[in-house]
Amino acid sequence: MNETHRGRLTREGIRIHETADFAGMHRAGALAAQILDEIAEHVFVGQTTAAIDKLIEDKVNASGAKSATIGYKGYQHASCISVNHVVCHGIPGDKVLKDGDILNVDVTVIVDGWFGDTSRMYVAGKLSRKSERLIQVTHDALMKGIEAVRPGATFGDIGHAIQSYVEAHRMSVVRDFCGHGLGRVFHSPPNVLHYGRAGSGPRLEEGMFFTIEPMVNLGRPETKVLADDWTAVTRDKSLSAQFEHSIGVTATGAEIFTLSPAGKFHPTWA
Repeated sequence: MNETHRGRLTREGIRIHETADFAGMHRAGALAAQILDEIAEHVFVGQTTAAIDKLIEDKVNASGAKSATIGYKGYQHASCISVNHVVCHGIPGDKVLKDGDILNVDVTVIVDGWFGDTSRMYVAGKLSRKSERLIQVTHDALMKGIEAVRPGATFGDIGHAIQSYVEAHRMSVVRDFCGHGLGRVFHSPPNVLHYGRAGSGPRLEEGMFFTIEPMVNLGRPETKVLADDWTAVTRDKSLSAQFEHSIGVTATGAEIFTLSPAGKFHPTWA
């Protein structure tokens, strides 16, 4: 069935998907999560981000799926890999990982027309105490945001849950980038802000699909985009971390489509 005929749209343009659509999102999300599981052992001191991206592309192709990012607005890689003070949209290349580097790897695949989008943090070598604290707060902030999801709640409730948790730990939430709707399209309404006022914004309804993907900085929240028009970095060069899940709103809460099959979503799994 064509996406334009599937489900209905709210007045804000947010698609309400049918119950049967959850299965398609689970398949796409599971593949993206599995690929991120499988690259964990390939993140090490001396590795290049280009080599990690090549592994991801090979795994996407071997699965029979498609990469959503190759060719997207001219982008030519199967992942975004954001190291240390890179907030998001880092371009894989010849950069060699050093001991203590932290990195976010973001992958989106297309399986039978459904988009699976997820990212998580990794560390090369030994994790420093400040990096460990940043990663933990970012991970927990994502889960606080997911816990706020239920029919009748608002998108402002999600942002408020994330922002209040992060700022209580004396860190900052990036304002310049947000989560997004997805399904049979890569990006669609709503914009899912990771900050905000409780009770504000559109109300959540069963059947909404979207990502929650907070970016958290050790320093100030401001970012800038480099001359390549993709790479976003912290203006103050402070470390940044991000975790992302794709979810669907159910009758009682949220269903996560991108759970790690091997339990490797958090980099301290080892």
